[in-house]
Amino acid sequence: MKLILASTSATRIALLRNAGIPFDAVSPGIDERALEAPLLAAGASPTEIALALARAKALAIDGPGALVLGGDQVLDLDGERFVKPADRADAARQIARLAGKTHRLRTAVVLAADGEIIWELVTTASLTMRPLDEGQIERYLDAAGDSALWSVGAYLLEGVGIQLFSAIEGDYFSILGLPLLPLLEILRQRGVLPS
Repeated sequence: MKLILASTSATRIALLRNAGIPFDAVSPGIDERALEAPLLAAGASPTEIALALARAKALAIDGPGALVLGGDQVLDLDGERFVKPADRADAARQIARLAGKTHRLRTAVVLAADGEIIWELVTTASLTMRPLDEGQIERYLDAAGDSALWSVGAYLLEGVGIQLFSAIEGDYFSILGLPLLPLLEILRQRGVLPS
C-alpha cells in the first residue's frame, strides 16, 4: 500500500526517509489559522486543536487506495498557544516567554484511507527551557539562523535548539513531529512496511 505524507515539512520528510519508509510528500494546502479560529473561539484544548489540524491535513489529500498521513503540533505554556515565529523578533519573544518554564508540546498524527480516518494518536511532551537572558537569546538566534523560524517555539531539538533546554520528558521523535514507533507499527499492520 502506498503512503502519502500530507506535509512538506523537511523534518517529517527526513524522519520517514531515514526510517526507510516509502512515501510521497504532498502539501495539504490548508489554511491552519482559519481552521483553528472556530476551535479557539469554542475553547478547544491544545490536544483537540492538534488533532483537528492533523485530521484536516490527512483528509485534504485525495489518494485513492493510499494511506494519507497528516500531522500537526501545538505548543502551549499554561494555556497560551504558540505558532511558528513570523520573524527573528517574534522568535526572540517566544524564547523569552518560554525561558525558565516548562511548556507542553502536543503532537497529533492521523492516517486516512479513501477519505476516512482509520487511525489517530496524540502524544504530549514536557520541555523545560533553561533561564535565558537577552544576550543568550540573541547568541542562540545568531547560531540557529533561519531554522529558528521553522518551528513553533523557535527551536529545533535536532540542532542548536537543544542548548536551550534543561529537561525534556517525552518521545524524541514525537517532539520532532512524528511519533515514529507507533507509526511504524500501524504501517506494518496496514502493509506499507513488511512485518
